[in-house]
Amino acid sequence: MNILLLGGSKFLGRAYAAAALARGHQVTTFNRGVSRTDLPGVEAVHGDRASLADLERLIGDRRWDAVIDTSGQQPHDVAQTARLLRDRADHYTFVSSIHAFAQWPAEEVDESSETLDCDADLPPDQPFANALKAGCERAVQKYFGERSLILNCGLLIGPHEPIGRLPWWLDRIARGGRVLAPGDPEHRMSLIDARDFAAFGIDLTERGTTGRFVTTAPAGSTTMGELLRCCLAATGSDAELVWTDDATLLAAEAGPWLELPLWTPDEAEWYGTWRADSSKAEAAGLKIRPLAETVRDTWSWLEDGGREEVSYLAAGNPVGMEPEKEQRILAAG
Repeated sequence: MNILLLGGSKFLGRAYAAAALARGHQVTTFNRGVSRTDLPGVEAVHGDRASLADLERLIGDRRWDAVIDTSGQQPHDVAQTARLLRDRADHYTFVSSIHAFAQWPAEEVDESSETLDCDADLPPDQPFANALKAGCERAVQKYFGERSLILNCGLLIGPHEPIGRLPWWLDRIARGGRVLAPGDPEHRMSLIDARDFAAFGIDLTERGTTGRFVTTAPAGSTTMGELLRCCLAATGSDAELVWTDDATLLAAEAGPWLELPLWTPDEAEWYGTWRADSSKAEAAGLKIRPLAETVRDTWSWLEDGGREEVSYLAAGNPVGMEPEKEQRILAAG
């Protein structure tokens, strides 16, 4: 297949490019060329998808079998892209997020769940909001209709993760000592390796599959305890995990999700975080590798220079707890 990959140099886009190349597909990547280098073997076209001139230069007189969009954040930009490509490609995959669902994270979600209210023709340069992904979905569906595929991804981890949730835990545990381990070690989680997501996405593109898939690991397929034990094993650390209950952490103003990455208290507002129903994707062939393999590969990547790719920021918010605060909470316990 001849594939246009919007993105292609960073994390999930990079995983898509690697998977497509490994299967012998022709891949054109389109990105700004400023954050990462493109993989050898792709035809790299650099430009800004917000620029009409750059998009027109990319498209020219070309045609692709499929478009895979891993970089769409603004409905206006996605609508402009899809409008220009609707007669130049047969199929359009848009990588969205479970954040696009109106009920998440308070409730379980599946493909039938309502998405947030956001217009496909929203003006450009909107401030970050989860609803924007829902607007991007509508933009793709507006111009590609039944030729579109929406993948609502769960929490992605693995090598080349730019935000740094798993990398933070790996580095913290590698430092050793007493480690503040949040909540119940048996608290269920669902984590998907970006490489597994991309492999499944390419499978669907090759088949011309359309519609919507919630794409994450099976609900509750791992635990916080297993995640941190995998970090201990991967790093060879002798760190001591000090499990601290939700109430103690909240009383100490420890921040869920980002300050203690991936920790979600057992409270109603977080109920559905790890309960997205991926059974449709599993039935369609989604395969999830062992968590230990993902953690081990991520540590190897970090040790081989990967830390230069990690921002430890999520939508401008810092990821990870400051050592001084961690020590205060440990001492108080």
